[in-house]
Amino acid sequence: MALEEDAPWGDITSQALIPAAARVTAELVAREPGALCGEDVFIAAMSLTDAGIATRFEVHDGEQFAHGDVLATVEGPARAVLQAERVALNFVQRLCGIATLTAKYVAEAVGTKARIADTRKTTPGLRVLERYAVRCGGGTNHRFSLSDAVLAKDNHLAILGAGLQEAIGRARAVLPHTTHFEVEVDSLDQIEEALAAGVDTIMLDNFSTGELRAGVAKIAGRALVEASGGITLERIREIAATGVDIISVGALTHSVRALDLGLDIRARAS
Repeated sequence: MALEEDAPWGDITSQALIPAAARVTAELVAREPGALCGEDVFIAAMSLTDAGIATRFEVHDGEQFAHGDVLATVEGPARAVLQAERVALNFVQRLCGIATLTAKYVAEAVGTKARIADTRKTTPGLRVLERYAVRCGGGTNHRFSLSDAVLAKDNHLAILGAGLQEAIGRARAVLPHTTHFEVEVDSLDQIEEALAAGVDTIMLDNFSTGELRAGVAKIAGRALVEASGGITLERIREIAATGVDIISVGALTHSVRALDLGLDIRARAS
C-alpha cells in the first residue's frame, strides 16, 4: 500500500532522467546512534519494487549502532532503488526511532523488576510493526487489541454505574476463565475493591511516586501492578524503584521521532 501510494504510476523523475540499464550500489547510513528495527520491511520495500534489488544488512534488528555506521548495502537497478528509497526509509526510520527510545526507557529501569510496555496508542495499520520495534528496543507489549483482555477503565465504570466488584463479577460470568482482567484505578481507595473482585492486574493511573509506593504496598503481591499516565523518561527510574511490575508508556509509539538515516549512492554502473 505504501509503495502504491508513493508511486501510483511509477517514478516519473527517475524514468525521465535515469537510463533504464543503469545500476547502483547504495548504503543505508546512520546519521545518529540508535537501535535497529525494520530490516525485513526495508528489504521488502526494495524487492517488491524490483525483485532484482539485493539488500544485505550489516546490523540486525535489536542491535545497537553508532553515528556513521553502514547498516545495509543495496545493489540493483538505479530506477527501482530510487523509487523504493523513500518508502523503505520512512519505515526503517520510524521503527528505529521507536526501538531507540524504548531502549532508553529500558536502560533507566535496569536493576528493578519493572518491565517497560507499550500501549494501543499506535499508528493505525502499523501496530504490528511498531510493537515489534518496542521489542527490538528491549521493551514488552501490552494487550495487542481490545479483543485480547479485559481492561476496565474509568469510562467503562462510569457508563455501568455499578460498583467495580459487581461489574467484574458479571464479566467473569460470561467470559472464559483464561481471560486476563485488569482494572484502572485513580485513587488508593479503589484498590481493595479491585482486589476483592479478583483482578489479575491493577493499573495505577496518574499516581505520584509516593502514591505508587503506597499502592504497591497495599496490593502486596495479590495482583500485578502497572503504572501508567504521565510517564516520562526522566521519571522512569523513580517509578521503577517503587516496586511496580509494569510501566506502560504511550510515548514509545504515539509521539516518537524518526531516527536520522540516509540512503547514499556509492557506485554507479551503466
